[in-house]
Amino acid sequence: MRSRAQRLCDLLPGAGVDVMLVGALPNVRYLTGYTGSNGLALVGPDTRVFVTDFRYVEQAAAEVEPSFERRRAPVDLLEAVGEALPEPPVRLGFEDEHVSVRDHGRLRELLGNEVELVAAGGIVERLRAVKEPREIERIRAAVALADRAFDQLISEGLVGRSERELARALERAMLAGGAERPSFETIVASGAHGALPHAAPRDVQLGPGELVVIDWGAQVDGYCSDCTRTVATGDPGEESLRVYELVREAQRVGVSAIRARANGREVDAVAREVIEARGFGEYFGHGLGHGVGIDVHEAPRLSQRSEDQLQAGNVVTVEPGVYLPGRFGVRIEDLVVVTDGGCEVLTSVPKELIVTG
Repeated sequence: MRSRAQRLCDLLPGAGVDVMLVGALPNVRYLTGYTGSNGLALVGPDTRVFVTDFRYVEQAAAEVEPSFERRRAPVDLLEAVGEALPEPPVRLGFEDEHVSVRDHGRLRELLGNEVELVAAGGIVERLRAVKEPREIERIRAAVALADRAFDQLISEGLVGRSERELARALERAMLAGGAERPSFETIVASGAHGALPHAAPRDVQLGPGELVVIDWGAQVDGYCSDCTRTVATGDPGEESLRVYELVREAQRVGVSAIRARANGREVDAVAREVIEARGFGEYFGHGLGHGVGIDVHEAPRLSQRSEDQLQAGNVVTVEPGVYLPGRFGVRIEDLVVVTDGGCEVLTSVPKELIVTG
């Protein structure tokens, strides 16, 4: 398999770039293997340079791909960019989604007029969107670990425990199971609080007969998982059950629409139409899904504004939701791998409503 740096070089001419400056740390990790907090990479047909400061020299020696020349620089790594470039004139691509106005001005000052700065953000993210088999295996391991932690949480019961206590218990179970960290801040939101899609756990105890939205994920070997289940603490009432089954049907239809060459907007529409047909369209305000990998939110996107076309090897969430303000919310989310003929669902937690005490 051609290296990631080589595949990045294939994309540079189309972006009008001779050398790409990569500073966003998830992208640096993807290209070089480096996991520290201060590093950058320069990649071109004849350029493979990794730069860090004295604090990370030994770490870089152990982690960075051997094809990269490793250089030590001051803590302000931009000072080392000019010396790593080929003879000018050079068109230097930079990640405009991540570079601040201050850093852009600093580069302009350091490099002079013979280096043209070209906005070229998103190139590395395009590569990251299609996962290699070893990346999928890491995500699969993260999903399995997170699923086991969830099963443990449910088995211990929810009623009488606070949202915050449950969120922390779920995170502790993931860490005990071997996770490096949670993929994101765990969400546990009961009753009316579940109508907030990104609710923060509160010191409020769960009572009987409530719907509870639980959104969690684990990071394993640098890769994330992401899952949501809505569970019930006893009988939540007829309306809650109807909405739950509506969301479950929308999620099923959304998963069935996933396949290589499908358009992200069209996949979103397939699931959204199920919810809209029942009169709840205004209560489904976010996109159907997003890519997951080194970051828990990355390309491609499944949404009403998405221009992305799915490719085999994408790993995406499918997570419709209905949120009724002041009453309750329901979200059901799986993580799936896109294939030519459909998708493989990685999540193992059942989607039939789980009722627990």
